[in-house]
Amino acid sequence: MATLLFSVLLSLLLFPSSQAYFVNVDAHAVECFFDKVSNGMKMSLTFEVVEGGFLDIDVEIIGPDERVIYSGERESNGKYTFAAHVDGTYRYCFSNKMSSMTPKVVMFSMDVGDAPKEHDQNDEHGRLAEMISELSTGLAGVKHEQDYMEVRERIHRMINDNTNSRVVWWAVFESFLLIAMAFGQIYYLKRFFEVRRVI
Repeated sequence: MATLLFSVLLSLLLFPSSQAYFVNVDAHAVECFFDKVSNGMKMSLTFEVVEGGFLDIDVEIIGPDERVIYSGERESNGKYTFAAHVDGTYRYCFSNKMSSMTPKVVMFSMDVGDAPKEHDQNDEHGRLAEMISELSTGLAGVKHEQDYMEVRERIHRMINDNTNSRVVWWAVFESFLLIAMAFGQIYYLKRFFEVRRVI
């Protein structure tokens, strides 16, 4: 039991960490990020447009041989996982060229896993290491989902606050308009019933 606990703790410490990054992509700009990986390694890109314009951005993943692995236009969020087909530096690009003047803020994370390993089915340590690796991958997925939900909550809170402030200002405007109309009607009716003398 102690060996299992030690293995789990060791794998969590050695687990390739992934963090969410925020980047500001100006209008007519392209921001690229790079990962150097070996053939067969599992790679993942998760992104979400947090603010700016219609919350959309162009995404492109390009391999070291300049082959386009993934290309998406005007996406607000997404997750793309693939295995590296050759050794080299892979490029993740966020493009805001379609925007005329609005910068975008993008939250993203790039995960690089381990290359697939072949284990003997009877090897207990190999199966245990594989199960720990799957558990670590699952925990990373849960963390990414929590980050995604946090960003979605922030976006919806901003939309709600904006809508609430518009409703309040509209109500204030309507109140002033009603008061002005009431005074206008009083003034008009008062003038209508005045007796005018002609001398």
